[in-house]
Amino acid sequence: MLIGILSLQGDYQAHARSFSELGTPTCEVKKPRDLQHLNGLVIPGGESTTLIKLMDSSGLWLAVREYAVSGGALFGTCAGMILLADQVCNPPQRSMKLINIVVERNGYGRQIDSAEMVGDFPQSKDNPEMEMIFIRAPRIVSKGPEVESLAPCRGEVVLGRQDNVLVASFHPELTMDYRVHSYFVQMAS
Repeated sequence: MLIGILSLQGDYQAHARSFSELGTPTCEVKKPRDLQHLNGLVIPGGESTTLIKLMDSSGLWLAVREYAVSGGALFGTCAGMILLADQVCNPPQRSMKLINIVVERNGYGRQIDSAEMVGDFPQSKDNPEMEMIFIRAPRIVSKGPEVESLAPCRGEVVLGRQDNVLVASFHPELTMDYRVHSYFVQMAS
């Protein structure tokens, strides 16, 4: 098992720490060749327009899309979710169209509106409550019927999955709760 973490920008080290706590090896992904032999790839938070530019210049935009289309598991958090969405608004921008969701950038407000909230993670029947950290978070405005809602928070879907693509509006890597990362490891196995 090897999980790659896109390491161009954003707090990718926090994801590496979360997987390390689970005993799952990770590697940094900075070039298309780094995608070889991965079981899964995380696209972390950061600034989505910057990530697009860096992925274009490194050749990773097309390589990541091909990785996903060939069945590779993807997990996008915050800006990563924006990049994987079918459509992005406020303002519109290019995306990979790998999960049938419409995403509103900064849907929960600006940096000053960042917040910790408690949502539900029903996959964890013994303790469904989950701390969720939202930082300039994108909001899932709508989702197709093929997108499974994995976690709601205040009546909105904040964690969703379509086939081999998992997305989160929040930052599970910034908490000591590793259930979402564990879910992704099982998904990538």
